[in-house]
Amino acid sequence: MDRKNLIAIACVLGVMGMTGASFAAVPLYRMFCQVTGFDGTVRKADTAPDTVLDESVLIRFDTNVRGLPMTFRAEQVSQRVRIGETGMAFFDVTNTSDQPIHATASYNVVPERAGPYFQKLQCFCFEGQTIQPGETMKFPVQYFVAPEMATDRESRGVREITLSYTFYPTKGADLAANAAPATGAAG
Repeated sequence: MDRKNLIAIACVLGVMGMTGASFAAVPLYRMFCQVTGFDGTVRKADTAPDTVLDESVLIRFDTNVRGLPMTFRAEQVSQRVRIGETGMAFFDVTNTSDQPIHATASYNVVPERAGPYFQKLQCFCFEGQTIQPGETMKFPVQYFVAPEMATDRESRGVREITLSYTFYPTKGADLAANAAPATGAAG
């Protein structure tokens, strides 16, 4: 092989590698944020902590919809929980259109420095949801604020955390739902 062919092959491989990296960037970034709590992303926990502190924090709930004919609201505006205590919040989503909607919710917390300590045990986020015309669905979120937040110099003074969810359309799912044969069963 001559030098020109090697350069051409290296360029093609470089472009292919960059294209693959660009497709992998979003899921890898999401996974990184969920594991580390970076950028206010809530972490997933398997169990609640054994320690509950006397300190409490006010959790506010914010709901948003991006480009969908639906209503989305928290059943409660806020909850006061003790640090380390498990909290449970419920959210209602109603499809206000005459077509099925396929959507996914993402979330974050503010202030960002509380992200590593606000952890969820159960959540509807990052799971595609199909909501039928006129249907209202109720989604639970079970969470806690890790006791380590009280001793972290950066987050020690946090007394209020806002958990914000945004529902957005999931691309391609509506086409798949419309192409699926009707079964006659109500969802």
